This record gives sequence, C-alpha cells and structure tokens, in this order.
Amino acid sequence: MNSTNRLHLLKQNNQQSLLKNGLKGIEKESLRLSKEGFIAQTRHPYQLGASLTHPHITTDYSEALLEFITPPYADINETISFMHNIHQFVYDKLDNEFLLATSMPCGINGDESIPIARYGDSNIGKMKYIYRKGLWHRYGRTMQAIAGIHFNYSVPQNLWPVLHKLEGSTQTLEAFQSSAYFDLIRNFQRQGWLILYLFGASPAICKSFFKSRPELMSQFEEFDNGTLYHPYATSLRMSDIGYKSNNQANLDIDYNSLDGYVNSLSHAIDTPYPEYANIGIKVNGEYQQLNTNILQIENEYYSTVRPKQIIKPCEKPTLALKRRGVQYVEIRSLDLDLFNPIGIDANRGRFIEALLLSCLMQDSPEISSDDFSTHNTNQLKVAHEGRKPDLTLIKDRQSIRLQDWAYEILDGMQEICDILDENEAGNLYNQALTAQRELIDNPELTPSARILARLRTEQLPFARFADQLSQQHAQNFYAQKLNATDTLKFTQLATDSHAKQREIEANDSLSMDDFLEKYFNQS
Repeated sequence: MNSTNRLHLLKQNNQQSLLKNGLKGIEKESLRLSKEGFIAQTRHPYQLGASLTHPHITTDYSEALLEFITPPYADINETISFMHNIHQFVYDKLDNEFLLATSMPCGINGDESIPIARYGDSNIGKMKYIYRKGLWHRYGRTMQAIAGIHFNYSVPQNLWPVLHKLEGSTQTLEAFQSSAYFDLIRNFQRQGWLILYLFGASPAICKSFFKSRPELMSQFEEFDNGTLYHPYATSLRMSDIGYKSNNQANLDIDYNSLDGYVNSLSHAIDTPYPEYANIGIKVNGEYQQLNTNILQIENEYYSTVRPKQIIKPCEKPTLALKRRGVQYVEIRSLDLDLFNPIGIDANRGRFIEALLLSCLMQDSPEISSDDFSTHNTNQLKVAHEGRKPDLTLIKDRQSIRLQDWAYEILDGMQEICDILDENEAGNLYNQALTAQRELIDNPELTPSARILARLRTEQLPFARFADQLSQQHAQNFYAQKLNATDTLKFTQLATDSHAKQREIEANDSLSMDDFLEKYFNQS
C-alpha cells in the first residue's frame, strides 16, 4: 500500500494521536570570535570539556567552530531550554570572546586564519583531524567555517507497529520503518526549498569570505564596500558558492530504499577520484586525507536531509543504518536565526515537525536522477532568488509559482497541525503555521528580507551588523548566570569528558595505519 492513505487510516482507526510527541533534537554551530571580531585563534576552552568525548559541547570543522548538541525531547520547549543552557554555560566560561550569530562567517582572513579542529592523540581523534585536513585540500577551509542548525527528528516509536499493521505490510517492522523514513526524505527533497524561503538568513556575504577564492566574487552584486549579495537571495549558505565540487555534483545517491542509499553512498566512499589522488594520502609521512576516494567518509556527502542511526564507537554510519535501520532524520538546511540569541525558536521547531510528519503521511513516489536534479535546481533557485516576484519552480515537470506551491504545502500541513494541537493548550502548531503563511503573503517579512532592510536602514556592512547583533546576544548571556544545578551538571560533564578522552588515548593499541585499515574494512 502506498502512503496516500496513511493519515486516513490513522484517523479511521482513531490512532491519529500517535503522531504526537516525536523526539526533537538540535545541533547548532557557532563561530567563536575574539573581542576584536576576528575568528578565535585560541584552543577550544578546556573548561568546556573535551571536544572528542563531550556529548553536548564539541567542535565542527574548526577549533573555533563550536557545535552544541541537545538531547532529543518530545517537547520542543525542553530542547530549546537545553540549548539555551548550553549557551549560558559556554558564555560563563568564554574569556573575552563571543559567538557569531550568523551562518556566513565574518572576521576571517583567508584559509590559513581558520584553525582545523584538534581532538587529541587517540586514533579516532587523529582520524577526525585528518578528515578535516582532507576537506581543506578538497574544498578549502573557508567553506567549512559556515555555520548552520541541524534539526533532528524521530517519528514517535509507538506509531510504527500500528502503521505497519494498518497498512498490512509484509516487511519486518524495522524494514517498514526505514522504508517509511525514506518516503519522508523523498518528500522533503521535493518540498525542502520551503525551508530556505521561510527561514533563510544569509542573503549577504562579507567580502573577506572570498579572500582564498576571489574568482567566486563575480557571481554576486556589491551591496557596499565590504558586502556582496543577491537582491532576492534567501540562503546563500545553501547555494552553490563553491562547496559542491564537480565530483559531488555528479554523485547519484539512491534515496528510493535503505539498501540503495547505503550501497550508493558506500560506492562513493570506495571509488578513487583522480584529482584527490594528486593530493596523496601521506606526504613526507604525514596524512593529508583519509583516502583518495570521491568521499573520504559518509559525512563528506552534502545533503539537505540525512537518514540517521545512532552509531556505536568507531562504527561506520552506513553500517549502523544497514544493521539497525533508520532511527531518525537530520534536516540540515536551516540557517542560524541571527535575531535569536540561540539561533532558533520553538515556533520554528514546531513548523518543521509538522512539515516532516506531512512528508511522512503523503504519497512519495520513487525519485529518478532527473527528479533529483530538478529538486536541486529548485533549491538553488530559491537560495539565490527566492523572494523574486512571481518566481517559478518545477513541480511534477510543470512550472508553478513559488507562492502557489508554498500555499499547497501549508494547506497539506493543516490537518497535521490540528492533530498535534488536539487537547493541547494554545494551538501552538496552528500558530506556527499561521506565522509562516504571513511570510508567503509578504516576502518582506522573511528573515532574509529583514536583514537586507536593516543593512540599508542602518547603512552597515554585513560584518558590522553581524558583529553588533552578536555582541548584543553576548551581553544578554553575560548579564545572567546559569543556575547552580545546571552549572554543576555541565561542569561534571566537562570533567568526565576529559577523563574519557584520556582513557581512549591510553587504550589505543593499533598504529594509525592499522586503525584506519580496520575502520574502513568493517562489514
């Protein structure tokens, strides 16, 4: 049975309340800047814990690119509250530094100004460093300094056996769950451009961003002496400003099944790429990258949405999926909301949850290579010119106005929002839906338009505007202290993480060469 009847089946059997209480987690990246507004050259603060082993405070590409990770909660307010507490704890420990509130980096001075993250002397720590070194050789460091928000969502576990039975599936429950997650993923690929329109907050870029790749500047218009932009851009972070190399553009990753996805991604990790062979794996005895293949590891493949399974220590993500199926999805297309001190609010989280459930409930035909290309084209169009009047996209091989399609998507979410609000106070999901309707009615209300309006009104280059807003957020955090209980909890987590890193380092018995061989030969 296809998924057209999913919502109908649930309602017919009075099981629609099972859509409630899916788990929501947030991962948020922020660039650490010096008090002068330049990318921090200091090491990851020791008091925050060990970036290799801390469950909630780590680093992404750069030593200066902090990453905060919440646990997953059924109530988005708890997720937001935890993220706020992380920020508060971090600010209590930062010494004359602050977090950049924008996705696009400012305060950088070419690739060499961006320190690659270090994770200690263990094999797994060195592997993480070598992987990042490989990204530098392949794409440059500057692209890796871009920050974003990843929204992790797990469909309520109680829903799966009921849906499995109602649909009369002959698959195992685990296989059915994975298959349904891929239904969701394909529909998000079709409709995910909406996230860029509604929440994109990177319509402008500091000229300093292009110091190591000045040839890319010609793609943009000049806003002022220090800023480049596109007049109708929504999310230049999600555009093609250089991250996607030709090899990734030509990858044909299969999203029609779990097996297809795992096999096609594994193939890319196992397939040599001549340009990367020229870099070499080891030069003068020092690793330059993990391998010379199209992808070093799974994480190198850039996509707006990923199927995820919790991995065990040193387990390959594709193997975790193959062994235990899909546990949740990671939505990767959210810019930081620079008007919000932590980059996201509960309203946005509720909207995304309802959108993802809507994607799960709708029919989701398989995607061809041509379809995938179309979805990518739609996304790039919205990233570069999403607020352009009467902009058209391609839906079902037909041209459609962005606004018309957006209204269709929101109309399709209405029933889901009603169910999520049933017997709850405040109609919060409907409020989230209404708030986004207003942005479709009036593009000037979108974050991207508001940013450009502020730059014009205040006659500020993007870097200065980002700096001022970031400093305001910092002052708010400096003005309040985290409560004693949570401070103690985070302090203990930091202490435990250092102890765990020392334990991992002490227990290493393999050489780096043998460790990598063992890692990549897992099956």
